[in-house]
Amino acid sequence: MKDKAIQNLVTKEEKRQKETINLIASENVVSRDVREALGSVLTNKYAEGYSKLRYYGGNSIVDELEDLTKERALKLFVRQPADLREWSVNIQPYSGSPANLAVYHALVPISGKIMGMELSMGGHLTHGHRVSVTGKLWKQVPYGVDKKTEKIDYESLLKLAKQEKPNIIVAGATAYSRIIDFKKFREVADASSAILMVDMSHFAGLVAGGAYPSPFPYADIITTTTHKTLRGPRAAMIFSKQKYAKAIDKAVFPGLQGGPHMNAIAAVAVALDEASKPEFKKYAKQIVKNAQALAAELKKLGWRIVSGGTDSHLFLVDTMAQDISGKTAGDALERVGIIVNKNTIPYDARSPVDPSGIRIGTPAMTTRGMKEKEMKQIAILINATLRGTKPETTLVKETKTLAKKFTHGY
Repeated sequence: MKDKAIQNLVTKEEKRQKETINLIASENVVSRDVREALGSVLTNKYAEGYSKLRYYGGNSIVDELEDLTKERALKLFVRQPADLREWSVNIQPYSGSPANLAVYHALVPISGKIMGMELSMGGHLTHGHRVSVTGKLWKQVPYGVDKKTEKIDYESLLKLAKQEKPNIIVAGATAYSRIIDFKKFREVADASSAILMVDMSHFAGLVAGGAYPSPFPYADIITTTTHKTLRGPRAAMIFSKQKYAKAIDKAVFPGLQGGPHMNAIAAVAVALDEASKPEFKKYAKQIVKNAQALAAELKKLGWRIVSGGTDSHLFLVDTMAQDISGKTAGDALERVGIIVNKNTIPYDARSPVDPSGIRIGTPAMTTRGMKEKEMKQIAILINATLRGTKPETTLVKETKTLAKKFTHGY
């Protein structure tokens, strides 16, 4: 690269990634093929519109690309051939937040109601939170988790939906570690005459790999990012039952976006193909095994795990139970090379700026080749860091040594 300043920053970031233990639940390590597609000449093409319905010329090849990507997406997630006719997919959203916004724009009248998980309980900003545009144009009907179990209370959910009559119910979260019962959400949506949308951004790769139940038998709309557990580029997709497809397509373009990022779409296609392989199923299952092993070891070392454990790729640690704030914990771990994020826990009395917990996820380190043995080592490093039982300089060396043994993907 001729721009040495940028090349230097890229090189430094690659070194940082290789030498740290990345436990950010929404990050991963893409394959070289995904990176090659992202950096291809497809970035030169402006393809405003949809396949065979473009506004510019020169689109015959990118039409093939868009059609192929959609075909791969449907084949990966809609597993029954008979069901393929029921579903459509839009692969043009630039990321997850615009994808969710497009669904509401298409299907929910302004000032209508979005029933979504409360942000502090594990939901996402775009599930109707007041600081998001989704909470300014629409009214959120927030639901949470039971105070004792820290799991979704489906009876309370049903009661709330019947009372509020939301236009759309969003199942999905960014910091909820347990399996979501999509069948029960379907029953809640039917009882309140609401559209059921599932945001599977966090666990899409687990669904693809058979390590998490599929929402497709129950949902009307399914949105997902393509990075996180699916291990693709930064992009998103919207799956919908056919009766909603035209409205959603119009909401994406021309409603919210211009030309799609064809290089990102190509990278999505590569990731979808990778996710269809038998080895990806092993990978998805290992993500969950690793998360469970790491949570169990931390629990053994005296740390309180929210809801008692995990069924997925992530979990929350209540660090304030040991009188350590989430920000303090996150900063201390980063200093030794372990990357997590501070996170609120259910019924958190503290501010999101400095909450009571941290969120831990295993997708990236699983991609890099780690298994249960390494998760136990990581738990010991986390415990020593937060309790101050070893010098920070020693922990930096131990973390770097462990991380540098696992650099698959770079």
